Amino acid sequence: MKNIVATTPDGASIAVTIQGAGPPLLLVTGLGGLAKFWAPAAAELGKRYTVITFDHRAVGASTRGTAPLSVDLLADDVIAVLDVAGADKALLLGHSMGGAIGQRFAVKHAARLKGLVLSGTWLRPNRFMRTLFASRLKLLTADPVGYAALGTLMGYPPEWLEANWHVMETAMASAPQAAAQIASVTERIHALLAFDGGEDASTLPGPVLVQGALDDMIVPAFLQDELAAAIPHAAYHAFPDGGHLFPVSRTREFVQALGQWISAI
Repeated sequence: MKNIVATTPDGASIAVTIQGAGPPLLLVTGLGGLAKFWAPAAAELGKRYTVITFDHRAVGASTRGTAPLSVDLLADDVIAVLDVAGADKALLLGHSMGGAIGQRFAVKHAARLKGLVLSGTWLRPNRFMRTLFASRLKLLTADPVGYAALGTLMGYPPEWLEANWHVMETAMASAPQAAAQIASVTERIHALLAFDGGEDASTLPGPVLVQGALDDMIVPAFLQDELAAAIPHAAYHAFPDGGHLFPVSRTREFVQALGQWISAI
């Protein structure tokens, strides 16, 4: 495993981790923004691919930079990550907000893309997500630990979380309580709610895989259906369960399905 740092044009330092060997596979996490989200899956995927992960700007070991935060800016950050990793092109898998980043990256930087996996993500703003994240924003400022607990409760299947309660304890212990942390989460939520991929979905370069879980309570399955329908050439895979964070709760099935799709393209 190798840890390196990418630098963006506006001065952000992006902490990048590279592991494994094989074709480059870039994993882009969601709202939490931490590379360690991918640790269970990356350990398996690294047996077949060069797995590249990173902490988003202003998250974890990465710094903020000066540019206004948006999904477009986060998509541009991926260029700096690929450059420092020495990858001319990569297969990009984006989960949740990472899927929004992946959609914008595919539009803006198609020449750097081998394929696109949109995992547990969405096409455009909708009433469900606007209401959900407006409520989460209120809880974030009033009770940060409660914010972290609720996100974890909604993110995993109840029986899996009960059996892996350390995940809840870790989430609550690392809740964003400092003013700077709360400000960072707030601007990231505003950025994800401002994302709209509707105009570009039909022109996304292929190959594309859309995947989701039928019991996802944060980005429900009907939003995966909408996204897949908007991309005429997309393959679609629905996990029967696993919650929103199925790459963690159903790592084996997630890795297996991804490997099968990659082998077929």
